[in-house]
Amino acid sequence: MTTVDLAPETDKVDLTGRTALVTGAASGIGRACAVAFAAAGARVRAVDLDEAGAAEVAAAIGGEGRGVDLAELDALPVLAADADIIVNNAGFQVVRPVEQFPPETFRRMLAVMVEAPFRLVRGALPGMYERGWGRVVNISSVHGLRASAYKAGYVTAKHALEGFSKVVAVEGGPRGVTSNCINPGYVRTPLVERQIAEQAAAHGIPEDRVIGEVLLARSATKRLIEPAEVAQLAVYLCSPGASFINGASLAVDGAWTAQ
Repeated sequence: MTTVDLAPETDKVDLTGRTALVTGAASGIGRACAVAFAAAGARVRAVDLDEAGAAEVAAAIGGEGRGVDLAELDALPVLAADADIIVNNAGFQVVRPVEQFPPETFRRMLAVMVEAPFRLVRGALPGMYERGWGRVVNISSVHGLRASAYKAGYVTAKHALEGFSKVVAVEGGPRGVTSNCINPGYVRTPLVERQIAEQAAAHGIPEDRVIGEVLLARSATKRLIEPAEVAQLAVYLCSPGASFINGASLAVDGAWTAQ
């Protein structure tokens, strides 16, 4: 499979003076977003359950690292109170049939991927409204638009995030706040790499066949998406040129959802 090596193209977007809070920032898409927003001039608050990973990213970009369990909901509004930009990226995946899906896992997935974004955005909106400017970027998924078997928790959470994003867009639009979802297909992240290894073991086939024949079976573009590609779109959604993009769900999936 071909790959691309992209650096965040943020030279045309100036976010100097803005504060961006990025969840799940220690690796994958979150890390790429933290790097890209810092390159665009924003002060970045890198939030992750992995405290050491958040600190490492923050040190690399001159930002602030916070070790936070997003399922601990009460502290989140204060964490986001001064943010101009919220990037709701944190999430995790569990693959089980519905009848075997652990209820406690389902509950935690909704807490991390639905209620935590609600609490963060709720905490940030008063300041955004006061300043007349705010951007909410929700890293959703093709699974926010389509369902797949065995992913009840993830699909439910992403569909809920889509609905929440649209409500924020409708309420916030008249007050200078936009809210959008980015819907990637399979991105080259630690989460996806674990899925590839598990699928290869389960099916007894090489990992490159898992990528081409399982993960990308519905994608017209036969490669994994790079985290930086998602991060570039996240930064663009905070640019002046994107000020009228609001309430959108933007598929970044190689035509996965077009079929």
